[in-house]
Amino acid sequence: MSVDIEANHGRAPLLNRLPGEPVPYYLASGEGHRVERDGQLWTIIARAGDAGGLFDAAYVLGPRGAGAEAHSVPYQRTYVVFDGRVLVQLPGESRVLAPGDSVTVPAGVPVAYRLLGHLTRLLFWSAPGGALDALAASGPIRSHLYGADAAASLGVPLLTGVEAAASDWTDPRDPDDDTLPAGVEPFFLRRHGGDRIEWPDAVNAFAARGRNTGGRYIMVNTLAAPQPYIIRHFHSLHTENFFCLSGRVWLWVNGQEVLLTPGDFVHAPAGTIHSFAIAAHNTTMLGLLANDVFEPFFDVTGIATEAFVHTEGKLDAGVVMSGMRANPDLDVTVVGPPPKTDRF
Repeated sequence: MSVDIEANHGRAPLLNRLPGEPVPYYLASGEGHRVERDGQLWTIIARAGDAGGLFDAAYVLGPRGAGAEAHSVPYQRTYVVFDGRVLVQLPGESRVLAPGDSVTVPAGVPVAYRLLGHLTRLLFWSAPGGALDALAASGPIRSHLYGADAAASLGVPLLTGVEAAASDWTDPRDPDDDTLPAGVEPFFLRRHGGDRIEWPDAVNAFAARGRNTGGRYIMVNTLAAPQPYIIRHFHSLHTENFFCLSGRVWLWVNGQEVLLTPGDFVHAPAGTIHSFAIAAHNTTMLGLLANDVFEPFFDVTGIATEAFVHTEGKLDAGVVMSGMRANPDLDVTVVGPPPKTDRF
């Protein structure tokens, strides 16, 4: 499904409903197409039709002991823990993942997980779109929580093209897991690990580069201090998706402001004029961008760093604009100054 770039310039974001077409929309935490399976609540926040065929996304919420036996699908996937702790198994190795940690799994590679605490939540992301078609065909249910009497079981998710595999719950190890692999392979990554680029009062950490996902998406964790809106702009060649992992983020989307608190989501397909501002100390904003065309933007607008946190006041705010002026072929079209508000 193609994206209408010019039409998306002026579309106000849809609020708390899936659109069925690639247009801007916002979902508050807990909203979406909800299905209960194996004692877990799957809240679908993006289907192939909502994302122009680029990806699917859902939150998985469940009690201690629920999870999934080893299984594979013909899609590239990343799982990100939002709340609680999750035991994740890849072939021959396991980790206990905490909020902000992630695991990236290529197509055809089996993965299993078990939730280690009640009300544990993780984000499921897959590309291209289609993995959630079978699940989206069932439901939805009205409840925003799994059943109080639901049995916490380890089943096989109802995903398109899923194949069961043998589970082998090896004892989890606890290495640093803070570097990205050279290519497309399964890997664990700790919160704020990966390739890190310092911005003024912020650090962008690549949790997955295009080389790790076959070019289908990149994932960037932004840890930032409070700061005002950036310039208004849009992209022509990729879709940008914003999640709040901690703190507060204001999004300006085609003239409408929405506040993101943990678990909230904004989908900004190509053509969406947008800006963002950080509204709380030590906010973490998760960006999932499909495809990887925008990856160079982060590299040229900041300074590579080995640090996991930023130093407030270290970099001049002009470093970002200097990088943009020196690299005019980035997929960003500036349409005006930052939005005018009295918030900052």
